[in-house]
Amino acid sequence: MTATPNRAKQIYLIFSIALILASCGRNKKVDVSNINVEVKIERFDRDFDAMRSKSMGIQAAYLQQQYGIFYGDFINHILQAGTVNDTAYFKTLREVFKGKAYTDLKHDIDAAYPNMDAQNASLTEAFKYIKYYYPQKKLPKVYAYFSGFQAQTSIGDGYFAVGLDLFLGANSRFYPALTNTFPHYLSRHFTPENITPRVVEGIAREDMFPEDDNDRSLLAKMVYNGKIMYFMDRILPDVADTTKIGYTPEQLKWCNDFEAKIWGYFLEENLLYETDYPKIQKFLTEAPFTPGLGEKNESAPKLAIWTGWQIVRQYMDKHPEVTLPQLMAEKDAQKILNLSRYRPK
Repeated sequence: MTATPNRAKQIYLIFSIALILASCGRNKKVDVSNINVEVKIERFDRDFDAMRSKSMGIQAAYLQQQYGIFYGDFINHILQAGTVNDTAYFKTLREVFKGKAYTDLKHDIDAAYPNMDAQNASLTEAFKYIKYYYPQKKLPKVYAYFSGFQAQTSIGDGYFAVGLDLFLGANSRFYPALTNTFPHYLSRHFTPENITPRVVEGIAREDMFPEDDNDRSLLAKMVYNGKIMYFMDRILPDVADTTKIGYTPEQLKWCNDFEAKIWGYFLEENLLYETDYPKIQKFLTEAPFTPGLGEKNESAPKLAIWTGWQIVRQYMDKHPEVTLPQLMAEKDAQKILNLSRYRPK
């Protein structure tokens, strides 16, 4: 029996409303206005630069007092200049400060970030959401630094640091010379708007919900990453999906258009329970596209992460009684898949 045109229209309307309601439920904002959190990104980069004009020993003592463990981590692991217990590293710093590379980089960072008011506001909002769902969570101090293009973010004991040199904007004059390390498909996301999402993702992945080393199957990695992305949905309700996952609009559209075929591919190739990382890594790692999928290399990368995200979203849409902390604590990826009833068409 075929549906009449009116009936078909009604079914389509109901289906559309269901999708809208599911989306609204997923991105529904909770009221965080009464949560007492204020983030002020501390400008380590400027306090560090003061070593050029002030007594290096006095300023180093100030930096150690003001920034604690981070200062030692910065000198030892990021600059690799030595340890703060031995002032021999001062010689290395003097060489760094003398170089044109340093002064050029400082110029561009100062121009891009005369202040960090926008980032302070967006991080304050995000941290309020984290506190809403996790009231006991001790939030890190946030520092701004530049790493000589070594690290976009760094996380340590009580701090989260943001490498401003890798958030200068997609058209920064420095990035074309760094294409071996940061090809364009990565550097196009090195924008100020990406700071808050990368901080939230870093705290989620490295601090709050580190991945279990025993989760080796593609399904386990799918669902783990899907939970991280869903956490970002809740903590960053106004941030676009493209920014959260690092897709272009065209890549996101490709995933939406071919969702059923992507899922079908994972099933047909028996990949869900595959644990051989070389076989599954191309579905998890950053890349310009996914090799072997798409006719003209137009496929999106990280298809396992995107698919896991859709599985978790559908699971949470179908089970509104599950809280965010309960979701993040659930270790059974198969259970989440089964209860999501994920069958894209």
